[in-house]
Amino acid sequence: MVFSVSKENPFLRRAANIIDIVLPPQSLLTGHVRDAGGDGSIWSAVNFLDEPCCDICGFPFEFDQGPDILCGRCVVKKPAFDRARAAFQYDDVSRSMVLAFKHGGRTQGLATFAAHMRRAGRRFLPEADFLVPVPLHYSRRIKRRYNQSVLLGRALSRISAPEFNPDCLSRRRATPTQGGKTAAGRRRNVQGAFDIREGHEDKIAGAHIVLIDDVMTTGATLESCARTLKRAGARRVDALVLARVVKAAAIPK
Repeated sequence: MVFSVSKENPFLRRAANIIDIVLPPQSLLTGHVRDAGGDGSIWSAVNFLDEPCCDICGFPFEFDQGPDILCGRCVVKKPAFDRARAAFQYDDVSRSMVLAFKHGGRTQGLATFAAHMRRAGRRFLPEADFLVPVPLHYSRRIKRRYNQSVLLGRALSRISAPEFNPDCLSRRRATPTQGGKTAAGRRRNVQGAFDIREGHEDKIAGAHIVLIDDVMTTGATLESCARTLKRAGARRVDALVLARVVKAAAIPK
């Protein structure tokens, strides 16, 4: 809690100092007690992602290898989505920030998250017809109180052109958490987990859709959603996430 007080009112200034001792100022992004550097010191340590990268999945390259270059994984087997981009790397620096948003109810950083996602998706957002969040099963949504992908998509739609469509996809079954599973296990876990909601088929046919999610690890969830949308006639499906894991992935067979 932070109060802005006039320096010309010593009583209010002393009162604010006492409140800050009892209730220390917290970061709007992490929920932790904020240091003198504020949230700016957190963002300065975040590893933002941008070009050069794999033209399809967005995996970052150390140096520019020219246009339309793919990573080894996408050369061997292209994913179901057409392109994917992430705002920043999911690592030791950003993990607490993302988890505080995902599980801790810290939603005050949404405007900043959306701005960074807009930058990351600048190549395809202007061309898209609408944004579709990755759906949560209702049982998990009740537990978390909200779907973080819906919040990201809604915030992004306020500052970018595409329409927001949160009801296009549904999760037909409650899948176990993806944590701790191998890439193959993640794919099996979400296989057939998504469906098109009745009444949305006509809107999907021929559309350019951008999937929205919080974290991309292997891309299995995004691929399952993309397959579902393309079977329903989507012309193109891109993916835009807040953060992604950056590590060498096994080449698919």
